[in-house]
Amino acid sequence: MEGFTFSTDVRVRFADTDAQGIAHNASFLVWFEVARVEYLRTYAGGYQALRDHGIEALVLESHCRYVTPARFDDLLSVHTRCVDVRGARFRYEYAIVRDDGALMAEGYTSHACVDAATLAPTRVPVWLKEAVAAAEPG
Repeated sequence: MEGFTFSTDVRVRFADTDAQGIAHNASFLVWFEVARVEYLRTYAGGYQALRDHGIEALVLESHCRYVTPARFDDLLSVHTRCVDVRGARFRYEYAIVRDDGALMAEGYTSHACVDAATLAPTRVPVWLKEAVAAAEPG
């Protein structure tokens, strides 16, 4: 998908669906997290690398716009990019697309780096900024 540097696949599990067989709205936020963790693993040594440096990345805000229902056993690609890295904050944007090309949902999550011990805001580490800059065009 144009403009996105990364994607990972997820398959809609039966447990992800409601009584109507449609993926529950909360499942999309879980898929955002799956993609975010895989993005960090691919480009920055993984989320555990942040934790190993005494940093946590808290979610400040999440937003999802649902476009087309996802159903049990659909194969979805969660396209992901990291943008707006400044100070302690950064943002991920997502587009979830079914294997037939249909846009299922799009959204974003906003994050802040904090000291793991005190939860005080701390700047995004230089090594993470550099990893994101190398992964993202422009």
